[in-house]
Amino acid sequence: MVLFGLASIGLNTAIAYATVGSRVVSIVTGLAFCLVFMVVVRLLHRAMWLSLLSFLPALFVLVGSVGLAPDLALEQRGVRQEVTIVDAEVAGKRHTFTLRGDDGPLDEPLTYQGSNPGYRIGDTLTVLTDPDGVVALEEADRVDSSGTLGSLVLGGIGWTFIALLAGWRGHVRRREGRFDTLVI
Repeated sequence: MVLFGLASIGLNTAIAYATVGSRVVSIVTGLAFCLVFMVVVRLLHRAMWLSLLSFLPALFVLVGSVGLAPDLALEQRGVRQEVTIVDAEVAGKRHTFTLRGDDGPLDEPLTYQGSNPGYRIGDTLTVLTDPDGVVALEEADRVDSSGTLGSLVLGGIGWTFIALLAGWRGHVRRREGRFDTLVI
């Protein structure tokens, strides 16, 4: 079960990197892996509480595996540019900023989802752009593959601990002849 968890992490991260332009694919496969892990924990442990507890590391695994690919792509092949914000549009909580670099306006805007972006017209910032146009441009300070890798490792450690606990507890229950299902 530990190997299944670690293989799921690696496979979903590889899927996220292969489909770096579309996060939907890696989110769906990641959710499927997380649900399968929860079911296997439930079958081994014979109690729902540990299966539900495995959902917390699953969130770290999902966020880490999905977020690592775009950050790595921008760090590996991204082009660093100094830009100036020349225009801003707001639609609800979606802020779209038009940028101008040394060579003129950028084709791709900087988008921010939230209530307070912290950017103003005239601000100068450094962005990373994907020359292939697959990954959305991002402010250079916000690209951090080590943070998403840390989330992925933390989720993997959590899954490993839960898998070992589930296997040990299930083994003890079966050895003692207690096959009834526990709710707690």
